[in-house]
Amino acid sequence: MKIAYITAGAAGMYCGSCMRDNTLVAALAGLGHDALLVPTYTPIRTDEEDVSRPGVFFGGVNVYLEQKFWLFRHTPWFIDRLFNFTGLLRWVSRFAARTQAKELGELTVSMLQGEQGKQAKEVTKLVRWLAADFRPEVVNLTNALLCGFVRDLKKAHPAPVLVSLQGDDIFTESLPEPYRSQALGLIRERAAGIDGFVATSGYYADFMAGYFGVPRDKVHVVLPGINLAGHGERPARDGRPFTVGYFARICPEKGFHQIVDAFIELRKMAGTAGARLHASGWLGENNRPFYAEQARKIEAAGLSADFLHVECPSHADKVRFLHGVDVLSVPTVYHEPKGLYVLEALANGVPVIQPAHGSFPELIEATAGGVLVEPGSPQALAEALHRAMGDRAGMIEMGRRGRAVVHERFTARRMAEETAALYERYTRR
Repeated sequence: MKIAYITAGAAGMYCGSCMRDNTLVAALAGLGHDALLVPTYTPIRTDEEDVSRPGVFFGGVNVYLEQKFWLFRHTPWFIDRLFNFTGLLRWVSRFAARTQAKELGELTVSMLQGEQGKQAKEVTKLVRWLAADFRPEVVNLTNALLCGFVRDLKKAHPAPVLVSLQGDDIFTESLPEPYRSQALGLIRERAAGIDGFVATSGYYADFMAGYFGVPRDKVHVVLPGINLAGHGERPARDGRPFTVGYFARICPEKGFHQIVDAFIELRKMAGTAGARLHASGWLGENNRPFYAEQARKIEAAGLSADFLHVECPSHADKVRFLHGVDVLSVPTVYHEPKGLYVLEALANGVPVIQPAHGSFPELIEATAGGVLVEPGSPQALAEALHRAMGDRAGMIEMGRRGRAVVHERFTARRMAEETAALYERYTRR
């Protein structure tokens, strides 16, 4: 089967969605499909082998210039190519976090307007390449925010179009008004031309069907899977200090401040002397003040010697980090649709403690590899960590159970097989 999977670069940061997309497309290719990962905006960044196509559609520089200046909406395509070099896009990605919310809202709405928006020229480029050059049997968009060009694509090429749902509401809700309402209205309007949707959890399928106003039977669930290469059973940690791990993007929405508060509360409890907190994950320039604030809280509590921030730029670094912790917790503020870090921790035998919302209850029920706590409560999280610290043997056994399930059921191959079967249902129609 010939598959075009359109993903979105995340301005140079490690992004769970593009990492899942990369893993999925690599696994689809491993099954013998002609699957191509097509980046938009910026090149993707992943700690595994990047299987994406060279070159970027909707290049971030061109999209921005077309949004701001009338002239660039009419420049010849050979001039546009000058702004689409990978090195330039990676360099300008460093400044993407400084984009004002108002400008981001205007750009999002324009992109969703597709052929009627300021980036109409970019729509033509992608549609022409898909319809005339690659000619896929199925097209999968990484999120609904890319659906502005679907109307034109349907006119030019008859392939079914599916959209993955991996956090679309989180971005949409972050937009200021009136752009939030405009964007949501445009997505609901354009959703009529989308054949089907793929959600990463049952919770998210139910929620997004209502959020985007689409029939629930058009939203299919394919649970995430991970590439298990490099993941293995954690070495014994007998005699080492009890260590809490946090591995995710370091930002407010992922709840880094909550794990810090919970750790401070944990250390106030009896028998917790020597317990440590290790944190890792993407730390962008825009979140460094937030991180510094959390570090000051740890210092004020007299716990700086028991806190460690670890850079993990490679897959091997990530596995090494996970092997050095006793339990993982990423207490997200938003309702997580995927939870890849839960699967990665369990793949190495590390149990998890997660808030009881989003996809976490499904993952914990399926793997038996963790416990759930009251969302938004550092005190409840601290108490759960305290119980874990007092039952290290039980937590080791929980991690082993979770590891067995992940290695059996949450693989990249299983995710690819289920995705391919879903594609085939649509191509047969």
